[in-house]
Amino acid sequence: MVSYAQGIDALNQTLSEIKNIQVSFEFFPPKTEAMQQTLWNSVERLAPLNPKFMSVTYGANSGERDRTHEVVKRIQNEKGINAAPHLTCVDATREELEQIARDYWESGIRRIVALRGDLPEGSTEHRSYAVDLVKVLKGVADFDISVAAYPETHPEAPNSQFDLLNLKRKAEAGANQAITQFFFDAEVFLRFRDRAAAAGIDIDIVPGILPVTNYKTLLRFAGFTNVHVPNWLHHMFEGLEDDDQTTRNLLGASIAMDTVKVLAKEGVKDFHFYTLNRSELSYAICHMLGVRSQKG
Repeated sequence: MVSYAQGIDALNQTLSEIKNIQVSFEFFPPKTEAMQQTLWNSVERLAPLNPKFMSVTYGANSGERDRTHEVVKRIQNEKGINAAPHLTCVDATREELEQIARDYWESGIRRIVALRGDLPEGSTEHRSYAVDLVKVLKGVADFDISVAAYPETHPEAPNSQFDLLNLKRKAEAGANQAITQFFFDAEVFLRFRDRAAAAGIDIDIVPGILPVTNYKTLLRFAGFTNVHVPNWLHHMFEGLEDDDQTTRNLLGASIAMDTVKVLAKEGVKDFHFYTLNRSELSYAICHMLGVRSQKG
């Protein structure tokens, strides 16, 4: 029988073996003053961890696009952190995309997260895809381009092989990194990474990590992203009161940390955290990983 002390020693040994981890963080543009304060508090808290970049999501309407532009430029200019705006092509012309890309390049932005995006309400047919956007961006300047990857297959893909070949086309068009949809089984990511390598996809594939604090929100996200929520995760949150935020935070951090530890031992060095504009869990996980503040 393993004693508590032995268990702690084993955990410390596992953590001590994890070296040279790089992290990135995703935020979304705020819609209210209160949300704006939460966002910038989180940016302030996470910036000293010296992330590889901070990305900002991009909505389907012009108002949210403008907020994305503002947040990205402020992160880059005020915090000195590489900022990566999300950019979608679903409701923009090639000329509009080229203009946005030129503006970013002239502002010192060198990384873009290139996505197809969701169709606007009333539209029924996609005219362009992420691979087309990658080509447009590379035609404007030599951006570092991140694209999306789906370990459990994109909800609209007819099968996993089709989805994998789509990722390969994005890599061949000039993307140099893929960030995955969140997942809760480390083996899902590792199998996907192996399949991608076998298909000749040689770009970095970075696991997207979502620290869970609200199980109901998670179920909603998982429902429209084709992410499997395992029974053990349901049982961990079952019966918790909505106001028991401390326990939910501890569970969320523990689940994400276990996933990261498994992946790090398998050679994964980069992790992308979906922060939902909250810093607490991402900061705690990074601290346990040995990613330390660069202040002082």
